[in-house]
Parts: sequence; structure tokens; C-alpha cells
Amino acid sequence: MGEKRHGTPGFRIPRRTFLKGTAAAAGAAALGGIPGILQAGQAPAYPKGTKLHVLMQLHFVPASDQVFLEQAAEFGKQMGVEIQVERIGQNDVPTRAASAIEMKSGPDIILIQNNFPHLLADGVVDVNDVAEAVGKSQGGYYDISRRNAFSDGRWVAVPRDVYSWAWNYRESWLREVGYQKFPDTWDDFREMAKKLKAKGHPVGQCFGHSTNDPNNYCYALIWCFGGMEVEKDGKTVVLDKKGTLEALKLNTAMWKEGMDEGGLSWDDASNNRAFLAGSLSVTGNSPSIYFVARDKFPDVYEDMNHAAMPKGSAGRFYQLPTTSTMVMKYSKNQELAKEYIRWFMDKPQFEKLFIALNTFGIPPTKMWYDHPLWVRDRKCIVFRDVINDSLWSGYAGPPGRKASEAMAKYIIVDMFARAIQGTPPEEALKWATAEMKKIYSA
Repeated sequence: MGEKRHGTPGFRIPRRTFLKGTAAAAGAAALGGIPGILQAGQAPAYPKGTKLHVLMQLHFVPASDQVFLEQAAEFGKQMGVEIQVERIGQNDVPTRAASAIEMKSGPDIILIQNNFPHLLADGVVDVNDVAEAVGKSQGGYYDISRRNAFSDGRWVAVPRDVYSWAWNYRESWLREVGYQKFPDTWDDFREMAKKLKAKGHPVGQCFGHSTNDPNNYCYALIWCFGGMEVEKDGKTVVLDKKGTLEALKLNTAMWKEGMDEGGLSWDDASNNRAFLAGSLSVTGNSPSIYFVARDKFPDVYEDMNHAAMPKGSAGRFYQLPTTSTMVMKYSKNQELAKEYIRWFMDKPQFEKLFIALNTFGIPPTKMWYDHPLWVRDRKCIVFRDVINDSLWSGYAGPPGRKASEAMAKYIIVDMFARAIQGTPPEEALKWATAEMKKIYSA
């Protein structure tokens, strides 16, 4: 990745990982609580040799992938069909999805991140029946899950989960610079980062073109100071305001004073590796770092903890990645695809996935809030509540394709990167505002 990064990343053919569930005729079983073929005990009605192709990302919690793959094989066995699960790099999924829609050929089901369902809405079928059934049976959806999967009056995807995100930090290194607990404001965070870097323990943050961590940080920091990209009308670009500039100036100062300056080229895995290697004292992330440390870096694990986002002048906010499941319009197996989604989102199946995710993934529905998993490890409790302070890309306007396009082009992230690289914050903000206006005025 070069010093200046403009526009969207180029297309590349990803390396694929396949798992095929064996096809075996089997009697239907009464599984789950959401009405469906298996739950109702109906006999499978699909011709011999029927295949269902599922595309998803390689997950940051491998144990959850294993559960997903086992369940795919189980569904295939119960239904007498073959389930093929293809796993590729996270940042390659949107490109593959767009290409499949253009070619009208590819996976029957695609698990997609964030607000991309809006951008791809013309190429997917309505999943109103499945999404409404899941929400009704599980206490209703969190706002962020609904906003990223509901477009123009219809469900274009079924919410699957929300990635938790908070600050991972080394307790002993914070104590070395006088902090017994994590700062609760951005001004105090800046002072802490400055002291930590002076001790050789900088804060780490990603500013590369990667789907989660760069967007999570940059969008949330703007919101914490009252900035936003567009008004409630979804048309009037208001990025060039005091709050956005305040966030930009703060981050640019922290970059030199307290951050690891390798972060311009980092993706979602880079800060994880640096933290585990002892190069960072603090980094924003899901608890995936914590799980790896537990299994492979015991000294880091014992010294780790997690903290909420600091507050700015406007409050505390999060941009949380979501995963939703789309059924493609070109698919010849749309009803089977919806039946599969209905089945794996039902309580008996989804609980196994939720437990495997181990606080990394917040369920999209509210019935899971009091699940015992959240309090099993006191250092992970913070991840349960971040969803209550989450906003959506495109805030304060409605979610939609224009906000999806802005995120896909990394305009907000590149605005921060330009300021870090020496462009005056005012000029970086002016550039990003102009780019936003191109999108929202089209």
C-alpha cells in the first residue's frame, strides 16, 4: 500500500478454502423453534445432487468457523443436499459479491459485512419472512443490525452478528505511567498515549484499507466530537464542521505523540500481531487478541484487560462491524437458501455459534443480553454493552447505498491518513467533504 491511498482497492482473485458437507438422504428432524421445513417435520423436497454454495470470510475466531462448518454439514445431511462453504479473506468478500451479481453467477448465499447489503440490494432477494421470524422469536433486533440489513422497506439480508470492539490494553504498562484505570475521556487518552510512547509502549491503530478496525476507530472518533457525514435528510453533507475537525486535530497530534507510526499500512490483523509481540500497550479491537494470548502468549494474557471507548465532547460512540446473510437473486435454490438461514439462526444452532465466538460476536437480537457467557470472564463484560452506544455509517442520515459507497471508498479513513501524512487537517477535511458531496449529490 503506497503512501497515498485514494479510492477503492483493486480487484484480486482470492485464495479459496472449501468444505463440503456430505449429501445424504435423511428423514427430517424437528429441530429449532422458528417455523421451517425441519422444524415442521416435512420431508425434504430437493432433487438428488442439489447443492447450496455459501460464501463467507475466514473468521478471526477459528472455533466459530468450525461450528459453522459442522452445522452446514448437519443441515446438508438432514435435507439430503450438499452444502459447500467457501471461506476467503474478509476484505475480498464485497468484491466477490459485486462480481457475482454482475456475472449473475456464484454463491447462493453470501455472508457480508457492515452496510454492504445496501450497496448490493438489487442483486439479492427479499428475506422478510426469515428476518421477521428470527426477530420475533428472539426479542427484536438491535438498531445497528436492522439498519445494515433493511433497505428501502425490505430485508435484503438476515442479520447474523455484530462484532464487539473496545480497547485492549496492558495493565502493568498503564500503571507504569500512573494509570490505575483506563481513561474515560479523549483528552486523558491523549495524555496517556504520550506517556506510554515515551516509555517505548505506543498505542496502535490501523489506518489501512481494511474493513473493520480503521472504520471502527475513525467513524467513532468523529461521532464522539459531534461530527457526522450527512444530515438526517440523507442528502446534506455536513462533514466539514467543528466536531470533525476537532477529532482530526486530536488524532493527528496523538499520531506523533503517542501512536506507533506503522499504522498507516496496517490491516485488521496487523495491530493484533503487534500487540501480542509486545510492541503496543493499547489497541482497539475485538477480544480476539485476548483469546490468542490465552492460548499462546500467557504473559500477555495475564496482563491484559479491556476498556470502553473514551468520551468526547458529544459522548461515547462506536462503529461496530456487522455480518448479515444475503440470498442472491441469480440463485436457483432461493427457498433452500432461506431455509438454511432460518435453521442456523434458530436458538439451538445459533447458541453454539455464539458460545464459540466467546464475546467476539454480539447476537443481532436482544434475547441474548443476559446469557451467562457475558459474565464468564469479568475482563470481557465491556463487550456486551458496546452495542448500546453504536451508530451506523451514514449517521445521522438513514442507512443506504450512498453511505455504503462512502465506506467502501474509505473516505473517512483516508481523511485521517492524509492528515497524519502531513496534509493540514483543514485541507484533509475539505478533500473528504468534496468526496462525500460527489456521492451524496449523485
